[in-house]
Amino acid sequence: MKLANPIIDEAKDKMNKAEQVLSREFGTIRAGRANASLLSRVTVEYYGVETPINQVASITTPEPRVIMVTPFDKTALQDVEKGIMESDLGITPANDGTAIRLVVPQLTEERRKELAKQVRGVAENGKVAVRNVRREAMDSLKKGHKNGDFTDDEVHRLEKDVQKVTDEAIKQIDKLTDDKEQEIISG
Repeated sequence: MKLANPIIDEAKDKMNKAEQVLSREFGTIRAGRANASLLSRVTVEYYGVETPINQVASITTPEPRVIMVTPFDKTALQDVEKGIMESDLGITPANDGTAIRLVVPQLTEERRKELAKQVRGVAENGKVAVRNVRREAMDSLKKGHKNGDFTDDEVHRLEKDVQKVTDEAIKQIDKLTDDKEQEIISG
């Protein structure tokens, strides 16, 4: 659906970006399954420079609960292990001399509840971002109306369009949240 107004188009783009950020955040929340995105925030000191782990090693999931990290440069193995140890993952790496194995432990019921609560908190932040975009769009429409860019009827119609886009974004965030909570619960 192509919306005819640049204010609404911009709002829709910003809301889509908020959903993408939310999706990436959800990817970093451990759900009892091996997922390479768990390591997305891990950095490694490589030749004196903090470097994202995916730039110094290949990351694979050979089994449902195992992440295998294989450095491209074997001399960086110790640095990769140190970077993982210093991260907030809560998983102890096992170094076999050529690669590092991370065994993702089964989640306890209590930990699942904590993670579900964390998911809801992250989702609420996403909804706040969407609502902020909505407010900006509404302010732009009111400003345009005041400047004579829009008639009363046009502003009313455009405000409905902004609300429709906002409702769709909130619905998508709720779906992403439900999916992530289900993934954590079924673990």
